[in-house]
Amino acid sequence: AAEHALAARAAQDNPALAVFIEECRQGAVMEAELATQEKKGMATGLFVMHPLSGEKLPVWVANYVLMGYGEGAVMAVPAHDKRDFEFATNPIHDLPIKQVIQHRHKHIFERKPELYGEDDYTPFAAGKWKEWYDDKSIGETVNSGDFSGLDFQEAVDAIASALEKKGLGKKRVQWRLRDWGISRQRYWGCPIPLIHCPHCGDVPVPDEQLPVVLPEHLVPDGSGNPLLKTPSFVDCACPKCGAQAQRETDTMDTFVDSSWYYLRFACADQHDAMIDKRVSYWLPVDQYIGGIEHAILHLLYSRFWTKVMRDIGLIELDEPFRNLLTQGMVLNDIFFRKTEGGRITYFNPADVELLSNERGQRIGATLRADSAAVESGGIGTMSKSRNNGVDPQFLVEKYGADTARLFMMFASPPEQTLEWSDNAVQGAFRFLNRLWTFAYENADNCKTYLHDEAQQNDWLSDLAPELVSLRRNLHAILQQANYDFAKFQFNTVVSAAMKMLNLLEDVPGSSVKPRANVIGEGVSLLLRLLSPITPHIASALWTETGFAGDIIDAPWPEVDEAALVQDEIELVLQVNGKLRGNLRVAAGAERAVIEQLARAHEQVEKFSEGRPVKKIVVVPGRLVNVVV
Repeated sequence: AAEHALAARAAQDNPALAVFIEECRQGAVMEAELATQEKKGMATGLFVMHPLSGEKLPVWVANYVLMGYGEGAVMAVPAHDKRDFEFATNPIHDLPIKQVIQHRHKHIFERKPELYGEDDYTPFAAGKWKEWYDDKSIGETVNSGDFSGLDFQEAVDAIASALEKKGLGKKRVQWRLRDWGISRQRYWGCPIPLIHCPHCGDVPVPDEQLPVVLPEHLVPDGSGNPLLKTPSFVDCACPKCGAQAQRETDTMDTFVDSSWYYLRFACADQHDAMIDKRVSYWLPVDQYIGGIEHAILHLLYSRFWTKVMRDIGLIELDEPFRNLLTQGMVLNDIFFRKTEGGRITYFNPADVELLSNERGQRIGATLRADSAAVESGGIGTMSKSRNNGVDPQFLVEKYGADTARLFMMFASPPEQTLEWSDNAVQGAFRFLNRLWTFAYENADNCKTYLHDEAQQNDWLSDLAPELVSLRRNLHAILQQANYDFAKFQFNTVVSAAMKMLNLLEDVPGSSVKPRANVIGEGVSLLLRLLSPITPHIASALWTETGFAGDIIDAPWPEVDEAALVQDEIELVLQVNGKLRGNLRVAAGAERAVIEQLARAHEQVEKFSEGRPVKKIVVVPGRLVNVVV
């Protein structure tokens, strides 16, 4: 970390390093910002010895290492850590990357770990660092001397034990709750009920004088907290001695309010107490969704507040939330200018004209208002301070609210960062236009389907094989989409909706009524699947195509298990654990038949190279592995 004593010592003889350290100190300290900024560093010229291998390692100062994390010095592991990987692969740094965790093939592990062969390992590749970093549980240590060949937890325990024997360290629980500075020098926020008396010191506002109410007519003008300049609020009498005193003008951070408001939601109409017994019915919260900037402190403060209220007898609740989803940040271009005095003015990307060369590569940018150049600060988190947010009202007016919602859901999984793209917004708009056109053109088909359903006609028996196959695909897509909805993977739900529309646009067959029924059922499934994401369009089309009632009251689309039944299935075919092709068999084929077909398969004959088959492992409905 830039504040580390070793960094300061190295900078005494290195002016360039001193400048870089000062730059780091002026930079971001929020974890959300550190996650997106460029990972920069400088070598100190110092070296340390690896406590276990004895290897000589260089010491760098890096802008993403925080003094408050651990001891302010971390061991870089670029093969298995995102930030370290970005740092090491920066062309200026170009540090070596050493793999120390090796994974077995993930898809085999999930199906049947005992199918591993001797060569079922995946070699490390720089482009695959995330696989090793995200899921350390599948694999074992490599390139680690005496600690090679261990799984993740075994390695942690063995290394901790070795360090303890050497007197160099031991396991420790690291608590991340810090002192909480709740006050802010600003007008808005919950007032702090204290009165400052020159004789009695800090005196709490008596209960009968609570709540302290902020004046509502003040307008912040940028010259400081306006409460300080409002005598009617500041000047008061000391509750103890009656002398002239002053009211506290700092207000609480809004984190204080948001750290317990979920309890208040259960009884918002309770005016005589913070909460009442309804909290016991409604809490804990089933699903907590928060941005990455709140992933640590807000969660800790919420748990802290809940436990305080438990300890003083207000609630019986011990934990406030059952599940947590940390959503990613939205990123956008940053444009700015610097004045001669060093002041930075940021400009919204909507007000900037991008300049490109003949190959379409960006070569600069100008401000539309004066056509003068602006500098690019790269991609960063949308924020008011950088003026790089996108006004939702603009999107709503140009494309409609549903387009904005669909783009946000489709652009990335909710827990990952989302890079804003105007072109992608237009893509979402085009899809919804296709959906609208298709639904209107097939309104009569929907009505045919509704009539046959109401009359309980056996329309499924009239379907040609190609319609049976298409309907199977529709319900298979719906099955996956329902699973993804439960996992909050909304981007793949939108993808499923797009696949369903593609299928429906190409419904085969000339038989009018069977074709109409398949289309009508497909529209019914598709609109209900999309209704939480694009509620306005789904509701309008639901009515226009003849379906009864409001779509919000319609049952959630369920998979027809009978539609998924196949006469034939396709199995993955492996030889010694390696993918060699596919094997089509009857859906109800006996194991002996599958083994016979596998032995006779041309790929098995090719890759067995004349060696006898030792055994055949059949995973029903999934794969066949021929071991030779």
